[in-house]
Formats: sequence, C-alpha cells, structure tokens
Amino acid sequence: MKPTAGRSQTGMFTASEVEAQTGVPATTLRQWERRYGFPHPARNASGYRLYSPGDVAAIQYMQSQLQSGVPASRAAELTLHAMTAGAGPAPTPAAPDGALPDRAAPDQGRGRSGAQWSALLTQALIDSDTDRAAAVLSEAHAQIPVEVVMTDVISPTMIEIGARWERGEITVAHEHQATAFLRSRISGLMDVAGVQAGFGPLVVAACAPQEQHELGLMMLTLALRRRGVRVAYLGANVPLGDLAVYARQREARAVLLALNGPWALESTLEHRRDLDGLNVPLFVGGALLNSQPHLARTLGGEYAGPDAPSAAQQIAARLLGGAPPPHPPGGSE
Repeated sequence: MKPTAGRSQTGMFTASEVEAQTGVPATTLRQWERRYGFPHPARNASGYRLYSPGDVAAIQYMQSQLQSGVPASRAAELTLHAMTAGAGPAPTPAAPDGALPDRAAPDQGRGRSGAQWSALLTQALIDSDTDRAAAVLSEAHAQIPVEVVMTDVISPTMIEIGARWERGEITVAHEHQATAFLRSRISGLMDVAGVQAGFGPLVVAACAPQEQHELGLMMLTLALRRRGVRVAYLGANVPLGDLAVYARQREARAVLLALNGPWALESTLEHRRDLDGLNVPLFVGGALLNSQPHLARTLGGEYAGPDAPSAAQQIAARLLGGAPPPHPPGGSE
C-alpha cells in the first residue's frame, strides 16, 4: 500500500486506534514524527494527536518497508517520496474469481481464536508457502493486538513446528525455513518499535553461550521496546565475558539472558562469574527457565517470566519504577 498525501477531515484516529490497526506503538509514531517529519497528526481540543487515513497509510507503508528489510532512514525516504507523489493506495491483486489470493476475505478472520490463527500459520509453514504464511499473519495483526499475536499465534506455531520436527513429520529444512520466516517477521516488528535511542533505561539482551534459539528473546525485546525500555539486542550464543564488557561500555541498567535448553546451561554455569561486578539486575528467561524457574537463582539472577508480555511487564516495572500500564501506551500523550 502506498500512502496518500491528502488529509481527510473525517474519520480521524487516535494513537491507540492507529496502534491497533498497524501494530506501531505510539512512542514509535512520535519518534518518526520528530526524526522523519511524518506522520502529521492534528490535535484535538484536549491536545491529543489525531491521525488521518492518509497518515495511517503512510505508517503502514513505512512498516512494510521495514519488514522487508529496508533500513529505517531509507524506508522514511521512500515513504516521504510516496506521500509527496500523492499516489493512492496500491490495489490488492485479485484472484481469478475476484477473491483475495491465498487468504481469507477481510472479515472472514474476525472472531478466530489464537489457536485457529496458529493452526493456519503452522500449516502454511509446513507447506513451505511463505506468501500464505505472511497473509495469515497480516490478517491476524489486523484483528488482534501485536502481543496477542506473539503469545497466542507465533509462540504456539514455533512449539508445534519443533514438535513435528522431533516426531520426524517434517525435515530440518522445513523447520529452518519456518524459523527464518518467523525471525524475519519479528525482526521487522522490532525495527518498527525502534531502539528508542537517547532516553529510557537500557537493557542488554542476549542468548546464553551455546544457545542458538533466539525467537523468544526477540519477542521479549519487542515487548520491552513497546513499553519504552531501550534494548540492545545481541542475538544468539553470546560469550558471557563479551556480554559483560558490552554491558559496562553501554552503561546498561539490566542484563537479560535467554536459555531454552540444557545445552546452554553447563557453559553458562561455567562462565557465570564473568557477569560479577556489573551491579545491575540479571533477568533470566526462556523455555528452560519456564520449566525450571529455580535455575534463575542458581544463575544469580531473577526469573523473567513465562512469556514475553509478562516478562516485559516485570522488567519495565523494575526499571521504570512503579507498575507500567497493562498494555503499551497508546491513547494519551
């Protein structure tokens, strides 16, 4: 979809409504406004931002560029160019019978549960149909909040794909393709949420030594950024000594470590002392900790929580002071 340049005088949307439609947090919208000069919200009598349909189209266009791997600055240039050109929304290609290709009609997905969305996504990935998988996720994002998509759609899909590989029902190639697809989608959402450089506490997030499974940590990074916490995401298999050096150099306020299986535990225990002296909270999470929360104390840290939203809630409350809102900020400014 290309953004339109004009502003509608009716049908204005609040920041909360825009977030529900696009998945882009209100904090990110304000960053784009400051850095790139769009969107261009009006203000109501109470001073709240109101976004036009053209603003929403520009936000969606920017988001699509980021999710395609385009750097943020270049994505902003493309969005501004499209806005200046005044191009209308690009039409969705129609299937021969006029239906939307490889996806449900716009209202058909309303009322689906997370399990139903997950089943559709799982089957698309098993069929190696990434276009259909992308369509399923797009429909899910249009119907349910971003964090519900993570906990009720993406996470169960990851678990089911892994279980089918363990049972020998799919090959490792299928599992790797599914993981790569989901990683790219979560990475795009992380880019949309932004790092929020310049303000807020900084958390350094990394997978433990020998830990290669990073999707859960990426989802937690996304949830934290949506709550106003800056996160420096380091990825898979990070030596603890290097993690400590990086955290000191960046003056991190906390460290977040993910362990998903016993393969990562021995090396983490062996090198745990490398994190001594940081004098910041160590939050430990992942599938291994979910099954054995007591290991967090053994590792000298705190159990982060069973899923991305609850872990983000706990960490944000600790770092920002007081209890954060139950959902990412959206409606007021």
